Amino acid sequence: MRNIVIALVLMLIAGPAIAQEEIFSRSNAAIQGYDPVSYFKDSKPVKGKNEFSYVWKGATWNFFNSENLNEFKSNPEAFAPQYGGYCAYGVADGHKATTSPDAWTIVDGKLYLNYNKEVQALWNKDQKRYIKVANERWHTVKKEKD
Repeated sequence: MRNIVIALVLMLIAGPAIAQEEIFSRSNAAIQGYDPVSYFKDSKPVKGKNEFSYVWKGATWNFFNSENLNEFKSNPEAFAPQYGGYCAYGVADGHKATTSPDAWTIVDGKLYLNYNKEVQALWNKDQKRYIKVANERWHTVKKEKD
């Protein structure tokens, strides 16, 4: 019984720290404070507002309005970028890389971000292959420190 209690306490302490590494977060905001729902609804990146925020996977997500916030809260996996918002091309290459909010793509209903427009151009040449490779590598890459 004591071991179970110790394990639960460790999970509570370490859980948020581990989750934080899974999400690209700068200035305490996931994906640099951009609203992930806006990519789907507005077909463009829109800066979120601190007044419409939500903590998910140990990171604070900002939204442009309460409607987008509520949509995200009801199904975060549908809107959160793949690979925690790290560069999809970088994950396929086996490492974490920051992203630019204007270098993005939606493929099969999923949001992918890239380091910049130049990397996005490389990504766009063979998205399906990069997605397959990144999906295989993400389990290992997400454990790396930023």
